Amino acid sequence: MEQLLTEQAEAEMEVYDSILETIGNTPLVRLNSVVSDLPCTVLAKVEFFNPGGSVKDRIGPAIIEDAERSGKLKPGGTIVESTSGNTGVGLAIAAAIKGYRCIFVMPDKMSQEKILLLRAFGARVVVTPTAVEPDDPRSYYSVAHKLVEETPNAILANQYHNPVNPQAHVESTGPEIWQQTKGRVTHLVVGMGTGGTITGMGRYLKGKNPHVKIVGVDPVGSILYELHRSGRTTKAEGYKVEGIGEDFLPSTLDLSVVDHVVQVNDKESFLMTRRLVREEGIFCGGSCGSAVAGAIKYAHDQKLGQDDVVVVILPDSGSRYLSKVFDDEWLRENGFLEQTWVDFRAADIQAAKNADEIITAKPTDLMTDVVALMKQYNVSQLPVLGEDGRLLGVVSEIDLLNHILLTDHAKHSPDETIETIIETNVPVVRPSAPLETLVGIFSKHSAVIIATDDQVQGILTKIDILDFLSTQVR
Repeated sequence: MEQLLTEQAEAEMEVYDSILETIGNTPLVRLNSVVSDLPCTVLAKVEFFNPGGSVKDRIGPAIIEDAERSGKLKPGGTIVESTSGNTGVGLAIAAAIKGYRCIFVMPDKMSQEKILLLRAFGARVVVTPTAVEPDDPRSYYSVAHKLVEETPNAILANQYHNPVNPQAHVESTGPEIWQQTKGRVTHLVVGMGTGGTITGMGRYLKGKNPHVKIVGVDPVGSILYELHRSGRTTKAEGYKVEGIGEDFLPSTLDLSVVDHVVQVNDKESFLMTRRLVREEGIFCGGSCGSAVAGAIKYAHDQKLGQDDVVVVILPDSGSRYLSKVFDDEWLRENGFLEQTWVDFRAADIQAAKNADEIITAKPTDLMTDVVALMKQYNVSQLPVLGEDGRLLGVVSEIDLLNHILLTDHAKHSPDETIETIIETNVPVVRPSAPLETLVGIFSKHSAVIIATDDQVQGILTKIDILDFLSTQVR
């Protein structure tokens, strides 16, 4: 009787038999602040919710199970792989449960956190030089192959040429995105490395809807952008972002699945990564910043609209890059952060304007009245609010001027309102947005709205930033 009660109690508990069963079903999270000037919906597939902290957890067990079924991997065997770190963790998790040894070969540009993490799983880590050709005997590809030859009962996981890599995403990540968006996804944006992630998800989503656009993101210095654009192979150059980009074409990357490739540089990647943490609360790695920066570029270039649903893959956690992306000194040493950013926030700059009230307009305001209001308060743009006080957009002096000059004069009348010239795609930040974020926004925009839940708390322009900083000079 006691045993029966115990069995019933265990049956009622929500328990996984191993950590491998917790892989997948990662959440889709709406991005808000960093994409505030885009009309489309941008959703982040947050892969650091996997137990090993990255999207590569999905392929590790699949590769090992395939090697077991084929008889290549035998009990007590050793798994060797050349990796930027994340695939190693995915393999190491499964290897720990199944009793295999692991040897991972990594380029020397990878973070120390990744090396220590792999060693925590009991793996041996071999570090090789980054600045060598793929066929150089010192490259991490060549060293991995040599270790397999020298190690008894060893296999190469071979993520760059193993068809199990993309297939894992056909079977898991792709279906998750389709189900989570209820089939509404219109664009998928993925950083390209081995290509397994973008190929697998792209194949699945295009199988469900051939109109879904698959967009790859490639760091400047990698060869994949030019290879997709022209079919020509160029010489790879150095770049700092980890986990994406290649100096050769992996067979796991099917470029025929990819509709567009966007290039981003290291600085764009790292500054966006920091924005994701500070503005969205998403603590992710450098290639995540690459993917989001690429998605924003693509959305602007293609003029995506309100009906578009963009899913961006965020591959891993920021905990692996504390000594790099999140270290101001490392960023400055590498030329990605030109100065010491004092901890000033948008609210500090707004407060320094000494404005007693925020001057706003309504869609029903007459153009003549809005022009007079701008002249009275010496401002170049005004937030436009609805009847409920929520932000609708901005009206600017340049929009008013263009409307007056470019529209047939006969169509103008004294009772014209500003309703037709409201700019809705305006960047919006929270009061806590750091100066670093504001400067990045002003590289492309002339004004930014400060708001919480669409309730406007201020508006900043470039001159406001200059005025504020000039008072800080001692």
